[in-house]
Amino acid sequence: MKTVAVADAFMLENYYLDCFKEHPEYQLAKMLFFGAPDRASMRDPIHLIERQGPDAVEPPQELYDAVEDAEVLMVHLCPVNRRVIQRAKKLKFILLNRGGTENVDLKAAAEHGIPVLNNPAHNANSVTELTLGLMISETRNLARTHCNMMQGIWCEHYSNAGNVREISGQVVGIIGFGNIGRRVARKLTVFDCKKVLVYDKYVSPDDPDLAKYGCEFVDLETLMHSSDIVTLHVRSDDLVLDGEILRKMKKGAYFINTARPHLIDNDAMVELLRSRHLAGAAFDVFMQEPIRPDEPYITLDNVTLANHRGGDTVNCYSDSPSMLFQYANTMMAGGEVKFFANREYMKG
Repeated sequence: MKTVAVADAFMLENYYLDCFKEHPEYQLAKMLFFGAPDRASMRDPIHLIERQGPDAVEPPQELYDAVEDAEVLMVHLCPVNRRVIQRAKKLKFILLNRGGTENVDLKAAAEHGIPVLNNPAHNANSVTELTLGLMISETRNLARTHCNMMQGIWCEHYSNAGNVREISGQVVGIIGFGNIGRRVARKLTVFDCKKVLVYDKYVSPDDPDLAKYGCEFVDLETLMHSSDIVTLHVRSDDLVLDGEILRKMKKGAYFINTARPHLIDNDAMVELLRSRHLAGAAFDVFMQEPIRPDEPYITLDNVTLANHRGGDTVNCYSDSPSMLFQYANTMMAGGEVKFFANREYMKG
C-alpha cells in the first residue's frame, strides 16, 4: 500500500527505512520531516499539541499534497488535522507511533471512515525498566551515594537510615494497570514482593493478568495506605492524586512517578517529603521541563530525579513502525486490534 511517513527528531528516517525493508507490502511513497531537528527544540511544540490538539501546530505544508494519493499515513508527533484528513481521499489507515492521540483529529478520521491505530506499547517496556530502576535507586540511595562519591565524600547516613529495605518482602502498589502497569507487575514477580496491589478504574477485578502476576485488586484508598512503594502509571486526567489521597500513604513509604506530572498534587507531595512522612520519591516528569531553578523537588534530600528518560531508548522508537504495520495487517485480515484509537467514533 502506498504510504507517506513523517519522521521527526525522535522517530528518525532510518527507523522507517529499516521497517519498510521488512514490510514490502507497504510502499514508501514519500518521507517528510516534522519540526525541529533536535529534541530539545521540539519540547514546546509537543506540549502545545498535547494540551491543545492537532490544530495547535501546523504540519509540514508538503503533507497536504502528499496524502492525496496515500493509502497509509504514518506519523509520530506530526499533527494530522481535519484539513489533512479531508485531502486524503484514498487513506485506509492512520498509523500513530505513540500512545497519546492528541496530535490526530480522531473525530474527523472516523467521519471519513479511517481507523487510527496508535501504539501505547511502543515505550511500555522502556518506562517499565526505568520505573524499576528508580525504585531501587531511591530506596537504596544509589543516586545520592554516587553524587557524594564523585565529590570524594564517603557518606553512610541518609534520611532513610534504619529504614533501608529490599523490594523483597515489601508491598508495592500499582496505580494504572495498562501497558506499563502490567509490565511492572510482571517484572515484579521475580522480586519476591510480599504483595502487589493494583488499582485501575477501567480494569475489571477479574482481569486474568491480575491472577497471572499475583496481584490483588483493591480500591485506591486501600492501595495508598497499605503500600510501601506506590508507582503511578495512568495517562487520563480523570485520576488526579490530590493532597487528601496522598496523605493517606503510610509513613515511611516511597512514591514513583514516571507518568504525568499534573496527575499529583506536587505541593502536597513536597510537603510529605519535607516532613519525612514519606521516606522518599522518584520523579521522571515535572510541571516545567526543563526544571526551573526554583523547582521545589531539587531542595529535598530524599528524592531521585530523572529528566524525562522514560522513553529514551532506541528500541521504543525503532520497533514501533513494524508493530503498527502488524496491527494494520491484523485488522485487514479481520482480526481484533487492541490499539484502535478512534474505535468509539467509528462505532458511531
